[in-house]
Amino acid sequence: MRTLSHTSRTFDDELAAFCRGAVVSRELSAGVAAILAAVSERGDEAVGYYAAKFDGAKLQARDFRVKPAELTGAARRLPAAERRALAAAHDSIVAFNRRGLPQAWSGKNRHGASVGEKYDPIRRVGLYVPGGQVPLVSTVLMTATLAKIAGCPEIAVFTPSNSSGKIADGLLAALHLVGVDEVYKLGGVHAIGAMAYGTSTIPAVDKVFGPGNAFVCEAKRQVFGTVGVDSLPGPSEVMIIADETARADFAASDLLAQAEHGSGREKIYLVATSAKVIAAILTELEKQLPLLTRTEQTARVLAEGFLAIEVATLAQAAAVANYVAPEHLELLVKDSAAKGLTRAITTAGAIMLGNFTPTALGDFVAGPSHVLPTGRAGRFFSGLRVTDFLRRTSLLGYNRASVRRAEPIVAAFAAMERLDAHGRSVRIRAEK
Repeated sequence: MRTLSHTSRTFDDELAAFCRGAVVSRELSAGVAAILAAVSERGDEAVGYYAAKFDGAKLQARDFRVKPAELTGAARRLPAAERRALAAAHDSIVAFNRRGLPQAWSGKNRHGASVGEKYDPIRRVGLYVPGGQVPLVSTVLMTATLAKIAGCPEIAVFTPSNSSGKIADGLLAALHLVGVDEVYKLGGVHAIGAMAYGTSTIPAVDKVFGPGNAFVCEAKRQVFGTVGVDSLPGPSEVMIIADETARADFAASDLLAQAEHGSGREKIYLVATSAKVIAAILTELEKQLPLLTRTEQTARVLAEGFLAIEVATLAQAAAVANYVAPEHLELLVKDSAAKGLTRAITTAGAIMLGNFTPTALGDFVAGPSHVLPTGRAGRFFSGLRVTDFLRRTSLLGYNRASVRRAEPIVAAFAAMERLDAHGRSVRIRAEK
């Protein structure tokens, strides 16, 4: 596990190099492009081929879609405690995200014309739910619930099956709870291709949502423009900023929690105000790691994707965080310092405040969606919101009087831009 000091003359370069480790290689990008091209050209045939190649699932096109009985059966089989957990998390997500619903408005502008905005749900959305080694049941709630709140008429969910063509009961039960019945047993790049281009059995969507591994994230990037995408949420990231008040055992457990995703591409950051704090947390990491069921995968992430940074001040810690733009940011610092850091840090996907707010609460039950930007995309993307499932349309309505007030201004712009037809189209309406 690697440690950097903010005082090092090469600190900026070394931090940048570590962050660049998340950049997609040419080989990965080319491989993704080849799969997308195959799906675009050969449709269901290519989708079935890649489902067999990557998931071991021998599916005919008629088998791609989950049957209604599979959804209801999974909901019935799920233990009562797990059903209650799904319902409780769903309630929190609904309560939080309903607050984000924008309202249509109308008014008058300075010319006296009617102006306003309206919002409409995106007609057909595709939700990607990772379901390989770790079936992300919570991602169903963190995406489909928001699409339902927005009122999207068509919601199609894509998640990979196992080699027998089965999907985890928890995933199917969560879909049943939310009320989504268009579900496909497909994951990976070929699922993104099916969403973007459509096939004989799978209608194309208008926008793709959801997290995925590096291949899925790159596929979303490549299909953007053919369809919309929510953001580029790839392999998990966490940054912990810790001072002397941080509980070392808490901090270590949270670093391990994100490392256990285990793809090998996760980024785990510890930024602390002293070498003593770093040492205490590293000691706890070594103690807790053997207690995990996914020890081998987690250890690999720590070996390749962990970085500890010693800073002299919390202002330096804020600067590091704003550069990295971490997906999850935990502030294990004094309460008074946390307020200042929250104001200063402007690029984090989600901020968890204090020793008793682990990232896992945000992952599962707190309310905000856990679909968050990674790979420094937090500099220009936010976490998933209800508004991402809506389209905004501006509304304008002029009459003769308001056109006359606006005409001199339009005429000036038409002259500056040498677009006389623009000016004339307004002038003929303003003339008596």
